[in-house]
Amino acid sequence: MPRMTAAAAAVEILKLEGVTNAFGVPGAAINPFYRELKNVGNGEIGHTLARHVEGASHMAEGFTRAKAGNIGVCIGTSGPAGTDMITGLYSAIADSIPILCITGQAPVSKLHKEDFQAVDIASIAKPVTKMAVTVLEAAQVPGVFQQAFHLMRSGRPGPVLIDLPIDVQLTEIEFDPETYQPLPVYKPQASRAQAEKALSFLLESERPVLIAGGGIINADATDLLVELAEITNIPVISTLMGWGTIPDDHKLAAGMVGVQTAHRYGNATFLESDVVIGIGNRWANRHTGYNLDAYTKGRKFVHVDIEPTQLGKIFAPDFGIASDAKAALELFVEIAKEWKAAGKLPDFSAWAESAQERKATLQRRTHFDNIPMKPQRVYEEMNKAFGKDTRYVTTIGLSQIAAAQFLHVYGPRNWINCGQAGPLGWTIPAAIGAATADPDTQVVALSGDYDFQFMIEELAVAAQHKVPYVHVVVNNAYLGLIRQAQGGLGINFEVNLEFENINTPELGAYGVDHVKVAEGLGVKAIRVTDPNELGEALEQAKKLAQEHQVPVVVEAILERITNIAMSKTVDMSDVTEFEELATEPGHAPTSILPLKV
Repeated sequence: MPRMTAAAAAVEILKLEGVTNAFGVPGAAINPFYRELKNVGNGEIGHTLARHVEGASHMAEGFTRAKAGNIGVCIGTSGPAGTDMITGLYSAIADSIPILCITGQAPVSKLHKEDFQAVDIASIAKPVTKMAVTVLEAAQVPGVFQQAFHLMRSGRPGPVLIDLPIDVQLTEIEFDPETYQPLPVYKPQASRAQAEKALSFLLESERPVLIAGGGIINADATDLLVELAEITNIPVISTLMGWGTIPDDHKLAAGMVGVQTAHRYGNATFLESDVVIGIGNRWANRHTGYNLDAYTKGRKFVHVDIEPTQLGKIFAPDFGIASDAKAALELFVEIAKEWKAAGKLPDFSAWAESAQERKATLQRRTHFDNIPMKPQRVYEEMNKAFGKDTRYVTTIGLSQIAAAQFLHVYGPRNWINCGQAGPLGWTIPAAIGAATADPDTQVVALSGDYDFQFMIEELAVAAQHKVPYVHVVVNNAYLGLIRQAQGGLGINFEVNLEFENINTPELGAYGVDHVKVAEGLGVKAIRVTDPNELGEALEQAKKLAQEHQVPVVVEAILERITNIAMSKTVDMSDVTEFEELATEPGHAPTSILPLKV
């Protein structure tokens, strides 16, 4: 039996489990693992040196989410490196994303002595992981890593943390890579009887909708979802995490629903529905709102989710199935084909056409020529500049909410959004991870000015490692979403970011000179103040990114205050439109369907 250090065995397992890239920050307690990453990894596992360990965890998540089957790995030394990555682990578990976090640790004999940078990271990480463990015996390292990959891929996907004391890493063990095998992945499977009962709700329905959640993308089953919709002629409403399961321009794509990231026509169609079949979704509150009566009244619900405890968590469905989305959809498609051939399926064509009618009439305005520019115009120009294969990456804020209302997504994994956790600063490192995973796809990141500033140092990582992408920054020098939320309380407190920058007086109250900062970190940057120059700037950014192989920041200077459509009452049936609506085709020139008046 070959002998090697436990750290070497761990690296061998990473290779055998299909890991190709890692993101991290080395340090004393993890250096033995880094030695083996260099020697045993032998170039088969690429490594990206982050500037902040939290950034490494978000890079790992972006890497996982860009390509089916990927598992991103983040690595850090002991103590604060582990605690820095907790936010990344929370983000990953909230959105069902598998990432592996590996931390160094003080020697086993020192764990109870308050040693330098020794913290019980496993206990800290347990609530935000599927498994968090400090390995105390070197011989257990192969089994722990094997179990980690099994857990990350089984059931509802999610992250794992493995903490390795430095003496455990250095201890030699018996391990034979040639005989290693990954453990079988467990995913619950719907039965034929369950699938038939779920679809039987359609037989007495007149206005059904499918809710397509992120679980369909995780299961790599978007083609099956589209096939089911086309066989049954049922409109599809995507959740924010499921955006891209069906192309926005598909005749059965009915928009998104919710209190913020929603379309007028999506909410209107949903409120007309009578049967709702949710697949791979979790009824998140930004989708349902807090007024569940408004969301559920008059409708019957079928819920399919890979995690049994999700069924009934938010409200009790009329029928629930614990199943992997792909397994359920395979059965749904099979049964729907049989029923259609037998003439058993109702004809939903008139209902589907009515959803498209709403899509053509209930639109928001995007075309404004104001200076400073209105944010809606930014998304209009982005729709013109970027093609259907573009991959958007963003986290939270008015910028993200408006993006979900105005941008278009045409395929799975082309909208990478931190859905539940929403940590500011997530966008830059996640975009780096996504662009590293799939360098052939155009990545466009989107940030408000505050999100952009949180982890701006990671731009240097993309410059160092030659990771090109375009980063659109919409700058209003405000915490825009919090300002808008505070309006209901009658305050505007501690949300203002404006100041007079003595080094860039031409910015006026906008304060931070993002162009100078970005250029100082080794990337290119363009500032735009006139909306009629934004399209040209985006085209230039694409060219510069390819020419120099670095990110290019396009900063759009916005008017200070714009309220984006959302519900003041957190009720999806009660959304306030603060801006002018589209009343003529020129008001929304990049809408999916021409405005029908």
